[in-house]
Amino acid sequence: MNLILKQPSVLPGFGLTLGFSIFYLSVIVLIPLSGLFVKTSALSWGQFWETITTGRAIASYQLTFGASLVGALINGLFGSIIAWVLVRYRFPGRALIDALVDLPFALPTAVAGITLAAIYASNGWLGRYLDLFGIKVAFTPLGVLVALTFIGLPFVVRTVQPVLQDLDKEVEEAATTLGANRWQTFRAVIVPELWPALLTGMAMAFARAVGEYGSVIFIAGNMPLKSEITPLLIMTKLEQYDYTGATALGVVMLVTSFVLALAINLLQWWSSARHMNQ
Repeated sequence: MNLILKQPSVLPGFGLTLGFSIFYLSVIVLIPLSGLFVKTSALSWGQFWETITTGRAIASYQLTFGASLVGALINGLFGSIIAWVLVRYRFPGRALIDALVDLPFALPTAVAGITLAAIYASNGWLGRYLDLFGIKVAFTPLGVLVALTFIGLPFVVRTVQPVLQDLDKEVEEAATTLGANRWQTFRAVIVPELWPALLTGMAMAFARAVGEYGSVIFIAGNMPLKSEITPLLIMTKLEQYDYTGATALGVVMLVTSFVLALAINLLQWWSSARHMNQ
């Protein structure tokens, strides 16, 4: 009769660890979010709908979610390229570039916003040259896009980079020996491996951009109906002591962000399942 020896776990039992996880998650996440809904419940449905559908609010949604999505797509493309270069090539200054990727993490958002505004202003280092072509960045919706792209880049690079490092080059070589060209190898071998990680990085970049405040207000111009983001509109309502109005807008952002993030995660799960079945 074979005896199966159970290896002792480093952590306590499942019940204790699960209970602690739920407690910690509740204190840090669930209770504060539920407070948002409780505060908003002071409004009737008609008042809630009127608050979240004003022209100013809708314009802020369009800018916030639109710029966040476009910024995530841009980072998805260029972040993947940066991760590819850092993993596949060795060159002088590689360690410096690798460290610069994390700069948006370490840099205070207000400092990032002031720096971007100074650089892209009409008399800034880059803005003066863009101004020659009639391109205005600072104090326009384009400036919002630049700021949200800046703060979201590390999420894509740092999620794609480990996957590229673990990707076996022998698989690419096998595809080449079977007659595949570089594009076919990239599309059939590399992309399926990177796709789940890429979607994860883009989802995190999008979620981070939706709630961004500090780096945006200095470069956006903050003009209602034009370059005003929803977090700034929420702060404006708080300064006016309109707490229920602020929480109503917060609920809209929370629900929309959750739905979009869930959709991206489901797409990631579907892509991974499809790849495993192939």
